[in-house]
Amino acid sequence: MKDNDLQLTDILGEIIKTKRQELAAIDKSVVCRDTTLKTTGKRSLKQALAASKTGIIAEFKRKSPSKGWIHADVQPEEVVPVYAANGAAALSILTDEEYFGGSLDFIRRVRPLVDIPILRKDFIIDPVQLYQAAEAGADAVLLIAACLSREDCAALTAEAHRLGLEVLLEIHSAEELDYITPDIDVVGVNNRHLGSFVTDVQTSFDLAPLLRRTDSGAEKRVFISESGISDPETVRQLREAGFRGFLMGETFMKEPDPGAALATFIQAL
Repeated sequence: MKDNDLQLTDILGEIIKTKRQELAAIDKSVVCRDTTLKTTGKRSLKQALAASKTGIIAEFKRKSPSKGWIHADVQPEEVVPVYAANGAAALSILTDEEYFGGSLDFIRRVRPLVDIPILRKDFIIDPVQLYQAAEAGADAVLLIAACLSREDCAALTAEAHRLGLEVLLEIHSAEELDYITPDIDVVGVNNRHLGSFVTDVQTSFDLAPLLRRTDSGAEKRVFISESGISDPETVRQLREAGFRGFLMGETFMKEPDPGAALATFIQAL
């Protein structure tokens, strides 16, 4: 299916269908699941965002299902260390190959080069993807409410924690608020609808007061706004609404030098 064809259908449904096919082809018996798996020394995404002055999670993203290739030839070693040097609080690396031009190997390649948290951003529906993330050197994983039942989300969260990984739970609507349990480390609002890929930052502003009600009181949650952020003024407004993290990819990746684009953006803040 071509990228343009995807815009006419449920993009998320197509991605999950492909993901299940990919997982079926994996020999799970060769994926390390035992105590030799590296589960210690992980960096905390939650703490990094809480302590950061920028809160920017800079994303390495080469392709989009709706826009096609954004920066086809760039390599993670050329961008990710510069992101870290230029003020990113954390990093997001897309590992889906079919629709986003990513690779799990991207995390392996840049892990020795940076010392800030790395989020494995993918469509995680199976525990084997958590083992892959831990082995590659990720510090956190994305779980998308729209992809999972509440029971599966809870089970994957527990297994991620067993492997030393934090969980960024992504929601898009008020109907998904009950996915937020005390075990969730960070909550993100995706301003992009994963069925249609239409983006509207107003989604974050609409959900902000509802998210604040999920705070336990004992410990404030860290909330992230994801997608569609391209203006420093929008970041300032989102901060006022209670967000402490801002996941940004295309704004930087569409530029010839994504790392320099991040530095310019931060200076404007």
